[in-house]
Amino acid sequence: MSQGLLKALKHEGFVLSHAASVKQAQGLLVSFEPDLVVLDLGLPDRDGIELLKGIRSKKDVTPVLVLTARSGLDDKVQALDFGADDYLAKPFEMAELLARLRAMSRRLGTAVSSEIVVGPVKLDTVAHRLSVNDQAVELTKKEYMVLKLLLESAGRIKTKDMLENNLYSWGEEIGSNAIEVHISNLRKKLPDGFIKTIRGVGYTIGPARS
Repeated sequence: MSQGLLKALKHEGFVLSHAASVKQAQGLLVSFEPDLVVLDLGLPDRDGIELLKGIRSKKDVTPVLVLTARSGLDDKVQALDFGADDYLAKPFEMAELLARLRAMSRRLGTAVSSEIVVGPVKLDTVAHRLSVNDQAVELTKKEYMVLKLLLESAGRIKTKDMLENNLYSWGEEIGSNAIEVHISNLRKKLPDGFIKTIRGVGYTIGPARS
């Protein structure tokens, strides 16, 4: 099931890392720094609830969606009480899972609907469409992902490492200037000065703030 889920989420533009145990997940939470966590409770080494409790004990507010075969009310209440943001029992419809993940993503940044709008730029995160001054603009998959990350954090700086970690899967080869190339291509398609370079730090959209 995890392989099918990974394939479906990648198709939707998510960048993923997969952990098959609590121990692996603990390492990824540090190295990958995910924006969202989809957590199964029935893990081979420990109960997923223990991982959830550990995340919240560190004051980590990363949104967590529990996806599990445990469908009882007590299980759901326990997971929510320990800090889960959402709970979906197996079997589930992929369309519902994607909708819930999109809703959680919107709460991370500037998006309040499926459309992120910053000035004349509008990105539809469901249809994967960009328009500038109401004119459609074509994007490659990587360009779309870079722009989505920047728009969702408008006003905040994204470093090159942050963009690489979110854009490429673990183990995937990354060109030394890959991010610079994507930024350069995006600038040709966006209004002048829309993406700002913070020298020696990274990139931002809108007034930069820490």
